[in-house]
Amino acid sequence: MSKKKKKFDVKNGIVWVLTVMISVTVILVGNRLVLGETSLFMGKGEDVVKATVIEVLDSTSGTLDLGGDAVYENTAVNFRCAIESGPDKGMEVTAQQTIDGMYAGSQFVKKVEAGDKVLVLYSEDLSMQGAAPWQFSDYYRFNMVLILIAVFAALILLIGRWKGVNTLLSLGFTFCFVFMVFVPAVMAGYNAYLWACLTCVFTIVMTLLLINNISKKTLATIIGCISGTVIAAAGTIIMSSVMQLTGYIDDHSYYLTMLETETPIDLTAIVFAAIVIGAVGAIMDVAMDLASSLYELSEHVPDITFGKLCKSGMSIGRDIMGTMANTLVLAYIGSSLSCIMILLTYTTSPTDLMNREVIIVEMLQAVVGSLAILLTVPCTVVVCGLLYLRGRKHKKGN
Repeated sequence: MSKKKKKFDVKNGIVWVLTVMISVTVILVGNRLVLGETSLFMGKGEDVVKATVIEVLDSTSGTLDLGGDAVYENTAVNFRCAIESGPDKGMEVTAQQTIDGMYAGSQFVKKVEAGDKVLVLYSEDLSMQGAAPWQFSDYYRFNMVLILIAVFAALILLIGRWKGVNTLLSLGFTFCFVFMVFVPAVMAGYNAYLWACLTCVFTIVMTLLLINNISKKTLATIIGCISGTVIAAAGTIIMSSVMQLTGYIDDHSYYLTMLETETPIDLTAIVFAAIVIGAVGAIMDVAMDLASSLYELSEHVPDITFGKLCKSGMSIGRDIMGTMANTLVLAYIGSSLSCIMILLTYTTSPTDLMNREVIIVEMLQAVVGSLAILLTVPCTVVVCGLLYLRGRKHKKGN
């Protein structure tokens, strides 16, 4: 190994270690700063614990006749299960699954069977009323998600190798920052606009330093990403003001206003954060693709001019922006498909539908995100041209 390459590897290693250490420190310090006395799990009621069904004891059914066609079938399934978490871990208890026919979708609820992983809760009130104190809450599904995550991680490591390790690290740090810093900050009454922007900057810088280390390519990508993010933020703020958005877009918005927090949560700021943070991933993808492509072009075509490099970059960007815009639009449509179907059924006209705030916000997410991607292309191209070709004429003259 040459001295130059060895020095380069040592430098990259130092940068990687510093990036990891600083990221961990930022997350821990940020969490301690914003959390304070705030608790994220403020739900009141019984604790839900994991359990495994050992056997089904019996099943009884009955009907509830409310007159006319309103006849509902209720089913109660008694089963024995082993508690696997919480203070009662290791105990075997008798629990009851109640399938209430009055609730929509009850016909699709599966009756518990031996071996099922479930969530159960203990209710003192039910015990005092003579009913089964342990009640079925839901099926435990997170274990299957963990398996899928493990497969995903294994494939990333297999295909990406060291890059795969950095990809998983960046995903982990991003997840931790959002749920350990950003969410507690908003819940504690901090400015959601500021913390949404800090989340974006942290994600961009941390991800790119881990994946590409310090280089002209990384710097160009960071500048391009921040440019796109600023455009998305400015567009969201302007349009939110012009369209007089309230942030009351669904039931979750109303629930947020009912939380017992010292400072009321700004729902328009939540909309802002959702749009900007949601667009950062696509913006980063576009900027990285362009920066990498133009870096390779500048390295393999030594005599390329600024104009030709920018022209090539815009050509590459046109191919990228179409698919990225589709990615954003389809992602937002897919995430709110049930809501769209309900509104299509119950609204009185297309005008009524297109003016519902929930639809407006979804459209705003797609359009602002696409606009940010569109303008990220020329910003990144120009930055790449300036950084990659800087000093080249001077060197050529020597």
